[in-house]
Amino acid sequence: MKVTLIVALLCLGLTNGFAQSQEECTTKLSIFHEYVKAKNYDAAYTPWMEVRKACPKFNKAIHIDGNKILDYKIENSTGAEKKAYIEDIMKLWDEELANFPSRSSQGEVLTEKAQLMYDNKADLGLSDLEVYNAFDKAYTTDKEHFKNPKSLYTYFSLMVDLYDAKQKTAQDLFNKYDDITERVDEEVKNFSEDLNKIIAKEESGTPLTSAEIKRKRPYESYLKAYDQISGSINGKLGERANCENLIPLYQKDFEANKTDAVWLQRAAGKMSEKDCTSDPLYFKIVNAYHDLNPSANSAYFLGLLKDKENKSSEALKYYEQALSLETDNYKKAKLYSKIADKLKRSGVYSKARSYYRESLSLNPSNGRPHLQIAAMYAASANDCGTTTFNKRAVFWLAADEASKAGRVDPTLKSHASQSATSYRAKAPQKSDIFSEGNGGQTIKIGCWIGSSVTVPNI
Repeated sequence: MKVTLIVALLCLGLTNGFAQSQEECTTKLSIFHEYVKAKNYDAAYTPWMEVRKACPKFNKAIHIDGNKILDYKIENSTGAEKKAYIEDIMKLWDEELANFPSRSSQGEVLTEKAQLMYDNKADLGLSDLEVYNAFDKAYTTDKEHFKNPKSLYTYFSLMVDLYDAKQKTAQDLFNKYDDITERVDEEVKNFSEDLNKIIAKEESGTPLTSAEIKRKRPYESYLKAYDQISGSINGKLGERANCENLIPLYQKDFEANKTDAVWLQRAAGKMSEKDCTSDPLYFKIVNAYHDLNPSANSAYFLGLLKDKENKSSEALKYYEQALSLETDNYKKAKLYSKIADKLKRSGVYSKARSYYRESLSLNPSNGRPHLQIAAMYAASANDCGTTTFNKRAVFWLAADEASKAGRVDPTLKSHASQSATSYRAKAPQKSDIFSEGNGGQTIKIGCWIGSSVTVPNI
């Protein structure tokens, strides 16, 4: 009985102690949270630290408010004090991952740490290589969650700087370029597919729900960000990936990699992208790739070879084969658009438009095909009208097509608006419509366009 009584008293003491601790944490959490709401981060710091230490799993506000408090401390300190706060916020992220694992992933935490190291490289006394290795750890540990646009660019930018400093090889540089551009393309694909569903509903005239409107904004925001960093990545790479650098490198490594499908695909892709397709090495790489792994990509590369030989009909057969082999709609849309670009450059406008339309049907949130069709309409204005008025009326079609690009594609809103305005300025104006007296009438546009346009009423 004495033993039982002692155990009971001990349990009661522990329970009371735990309850008291919880009560103190609740009180202090309320105090620091109010200070944070008032942006009095200095006053919030001490009660926040007390709750963080005493009740680390008590409430997610420890980490939400803690980030704001430490961000303030970092911005308003210098030297050793600033370094300590930077190191502490990274420790806080580790604690959040341990105590509230559903709020973040390892990849996100490691990426955030690496970016913080880069942004405060001088204060932390870190070299480019040390910061690059932090990004590389995030990428190799949890690639799926390494997707922050800014960090993807920083990661690649550091690689270029290390290459320029002769701390990384050309092969390291090109491999990392392929890694990052493929990762960006994966995210663009994911957000495009999500946005496509909403665009399709909008274009059908069905009103979006409030939830769909709310989701649309981040989809568009991320697509804009990825579009911007894609340009920045290519700008950073610059002339380092020209034919003079690529050909000797791939020539040297060909024998060792001629049975590596990924290496062959990347080499062929880079050589075609940089217009190194006239070199015999390109022929060797493409044929080795196609023999090893017949695919949409390899068929497309073979089509490029035939184009170089001015065998357009044979090239088109390979392009069609590439389309038949591709099963991913996003990649298929890109193929349709690439082939359409070639047909457009060759002046085969009708067929080019058909391929652009196919691309749009598979990936409607990519507005670039709309702009290309608009450009073909504008280029054909003199050929597709019987009178001066009718010829200029073609520009209304071009303007409408350009406007569609801005409506569906968040990355093209400004450019599409400028294009549409330019086309409308070339179309008949109010005075022309008044002189013709044809307001509200429908004009048929002939030749390859085969469409009609309604003259605005004035």
